[in-house]
Amino acid sequence: MSTRALLLFILTLMWAFPSLADPNEEKEREQKHFSSTVRPILHGQCGDCHNAVDSKAGVNLVRFDFIVHIVQNGKLFMKVIDEIESGHMPPNTRPPLSDSEKDTLLIYLKKYLDDALAEPDPGLIPPRRLSNREYRYSVYDLLGVELNTDSLLPADASGGSGFDNQASTAYMSPLRLERYFELAEMAVEEVYADPQKWRSLVPAYVPTGWTRFLVWWEQVWNQKDISFEGPQQIARESISSFATLAYRKFLETEEQEQLMELFATIYKAETDSADRLDRSIKEVFKSILISPKFLYRQERDLPIEKSYPLTNFELATRLSYLIWSSIPDWELLQVAYLQDLHNPKILEAQTLRMLDDPRSARMAENFATQWLEIDKLKRPDFRMDPDKFPDYNGVLRDLMYEEVVAYFDYVFRESQNLLELLNSDYTFLNQQLADHYGLVGNFSEKIERTCLDSPDRGGLIGMGAVLTATSLPERTSPVLRGKWVLEQILGTPPPPPPPDVPELETAQGSHDDLGLRKLLELHRADPACAGCHKDMDAIGLGLENFDALGKWRNTYQNQVSIDPHGRLKSGEEFAGPGMLKEVLEEKKALFAQNFSERMLSYSVGRSVGFYDSPTTHKLRQVLLETDFHSVSFLLALVNSFPFRHKKTEPEYI
Repeated sequence: MSTRALLLFILTLMWAFPSLADPNEEKEREQKHFSSTVRPILHGQCGDCHNAVDSKAGVNLVRFDFIVHIVQNGKLFMKVIDEIESGHMPPNTRPPLSDSEKDTLLIYLKKYLDDALAEPDPGLIPPRRLSNREYRYSVYDLLGVELNTDSLLPADASGGSGFDNQASTAYMSPLRLERYFELAEMAVEEVYADPQKWRSLVPAYVPTGWTRFLVWWEQVWNQKDISFEGPQQIARESISSFATLAYRKFLETEEQEQLMELFATIYKAETDSADRLDRSIKEVFKSILISPKFLYRQERDLPIEKSYPLTNFELATRLSYLIWSSIPDWELLQVAYLQDLHNPKILEAQTLRMLDDPRSARMAENFATQWLEIDKLKRPDFRMDPDKFPDYNGVLRDLMYEEVVAYFDYVFRESQNLLELLNSDYTFLNQQLADHYGLVGNFSEKIERTCLDSPDRGGLIGMGAVLTATSLPERTSPVLRGKWVLEQILGTPPPPPPPDVPELETAQGSHDDLGLRKLLELHRADPACAGCHKDMDAIGLGLENFDALGKWRNTYQNQVSIDPHGRLKSGEEFAGPGMLKEVLEEKKALFAQNFSERMLSYSVGRSVGFYDSPTTHKLRQVLLETDFHSVSFLLALVNSFPFRHKKTEPEYI
């Protein structure tokens, strides 16, 4: 029997009859085998090209000394496996792997990854603070008050996936806590000053004649003061209702009594106030808005190692912040209390109901603007050169921003075909935005769906907000635009540039004399730049007919003609945005994978890891098998294992 056949036979026996030894001993034995057998091949045969000094394609394979590191970088090693199986690695310029080396690498790398995926893993999600947008919408749904959190709260940081709801970056600072006190005061006082709004939360207490008589009777004949009972009942009902919505669950007896004790303390201190009932409830409302139970999305931690289902209230909260960016409503809380929200039919009914609610448009603003990175347009430090782009102002910025939000919302909820994000024959315009784009015709003063004659504009890559966000202050940037398409649309980010490679402007000066295509050709002449820039530059140059604000043009300012032709490494050719969009549509499997990973990350508030591969694969298949039907995708997402389960951090077990 050959060495190769013997190795395969031994591995088959190992998997067919797993060891009954202590799991820790098994892991230690496996690690020793990796160190003595697998790692030397990985370092010796792959390390020449993929090391700390010379990391081809941005990959350093000699830094992986333990199996756990292989698993943590599972997505990378899935690519390594593909490259070895296809024969692309090692390249033809390097000595090939022997059959034994190839089998050892492939068999054991696959085993490590398969073992890691043997049990579903929902990932670790610690308590996380509400993002500024989630806080704003939660306060609005509680009180009907609009708060400008952009100016009143410190800016949120973005997590590893680019979303501000990630637990890893949702910190609490002393300044933020101070602002929460101020905002609670501001919001509740505004409602209190509006009698109609206040009475929708707290009914007026008007004791009847009989009640007054009973209070007098008990005081005179029994020396007992029962005057507090009526106000106390009103307070209990109002405070309990408000806190239930704010805390996103029905209150425990202890929680309710703590709030009522606070009310009683304030009420008895307000002896000289004619409206002391309302004033006391008002102060309790403020305390609820600064409670960690409101400001943080907290889920119970059970003292067990395995994953476990969320409670119904926790699942309701995940669902409401996914679709509404806000608190569950009364119906969802009632369903969570009386029924099993984990039941797929019940979960589907609530998801469809919530998606049909106008509040679901918030998902477009919250998810889409961060995924597409156009939220940067509203940051104070974002600017466009006023001399070169005098048309750019806050009004135009808001219209371009609204175009993307309205478009994503329509695609997700109305057309329900997510491929229209890549290409369509319509967009959302008003007269001013149409004039800016140079479109001829009479348009509404409000942003509304508009059919397009040209194939170049429809879809995300033809929208002004995207085109401006991927430009430089002084001009367009094919590199930024191409990189954006690769990262945000296809999920295939290029590796970071090699050290000591100068920026395009530093290397070649202004593009005014040559045009960007000539400049980029010179930049790609450097072998260190050529590999990554081929697709980036081609895609970006295909969008050069759009200037830095999304206007159409055929020449640069110096009358150098724009050439939008391009060819990708995979062979597809195109000329201009219309044909480029068709090429992107053909790469729908990449788009499906990327969209699945982005939505999963947004929905659970953490970065997506290798252990999420089974989930993202299923979500991708749902898109591919349903012609990118958005509602089918959403139902698959909320029914997925990571969305409905959690696990406890080891240190708390």
